[in-house]
Amino acid sequence: MTEQKKKTTIILFSGDYDKAMAAYIIANGAAAYDHKVTIFHTFWGLNALRKDSTVPVKKGLLEKMFAKMMPRGADRMGLSRMNFGGIGPKLIKRVIKKHNAVPLPQLIDMAKEQGIKLVACQMTVDLLGLQQDELIDGIEFAGVAAYLADASEGNVNLFI
Repeated sequence: MTEQKKKTTIILFSGDYDKAMAAYIIANGAAAYDHKVTIFHTFWGLNALRKDSTVPVKKGLLEKMFAKMMPRGADRMGLSRMNFGGIGPKLIKRVIKKHNAVPLPQLIDMAKEQGIKLVACQMTVDLLGLQQDELIDGIEFAGVAAYLADASEGNVNLFI
């Protein structure tokens, strides 16, 4: 009888660089231990999946406002603490580089390479007025039911 792969699911709700980085470190570690991993990005966690560059898409006024207020891409996310008006992320990235740690954008690339399922919450994408073209390639779009199906079989389920 073959042993089933362990499953890890993570809900990434936070739009903070440090919390997203923690989620991706855990996800990549779990994948390295041969877990089947899903990261379900919702609300501000979707910022980790946004493309860095502006994508020309049609939006209404409210959607344009959300787009302007949210950071564009993983590398532009702020810190949960010690943001210091935007200086905090620069300082933490300097520390990350000094210690040869992997920054968030590369952790996301590693996750994709390891086959980690990156899911954007379709309802939140719609609520925030995001469009698929504004998000990075290689992700899935699904609702809560799809996440719950993964989580119900999960050995590790985290909310970050």
